[in-house]
Amino acid sequence: MNDSDAIVLFSGGQDSTTCLAWALDRFAHVETIGFDYRQRHRVELDVRPVLLNAFRERFPNWAGKLGGDHLIDVAVLNQVSETSLTRDVEIAMQANGLPNTFVPGRNLLFMTFAAAVAYRRGAKHIVTGVCETDYSGYPDCRDDTMKAMQLALNLGMDTRFVVHTPLMWIDKAETWRLARSLGG
Repeated sequence: MNDSDAIVLFSGGQDSTTCLAWALDRFAHVETIGFDYRQRHRVELDVRPVLLNAFRERFPNWAGKLGGDHLIDVAVLNQVSETSLTRDVEIAMQANGLPNTFVPGRNLLFMTFAAAVAYRRGAKHIVTGVCETDYSGYPDCRDDTMKAMQLALNLGMDTRFVVHTPLMWIDKAETWRLARSLGG
């Protein structure tokens, strides 16, 4: 594993874009990975290439660090999920206290695929924009979940990935401040 290489889970939204800048500020080589699960908020996927080009054009110090982009088709997630992110239904709270925007297992699946690509590419670091401070109660965004995922991925792939969650303990205002401090 190359200690200076990272894979960033990059949806094209604010949080993952901030995480991409965070990773480019710290690692020598950064690749991105996104997931198409036929989500209703597809606009984020549509802006991914625009944002990647903007990073290359507007941040010359990072342009050489920004490597390949991987877009993974995980439509099967849409098939097993009946949520307001995967169906044309109104956003609402569920009886279990979670909003119906929660896609069960989504971040677990994303982390597994990101680790598979990181393994193949020799990248030690995996960066994701999950946040326990501003997470709508999603259990797969909690710090404990990410620590457990790091352990499971390391055991299951017999390697030593490091999972980074730079937004874990900050709110949206602090995320904006972090983005600004990184040059965005």
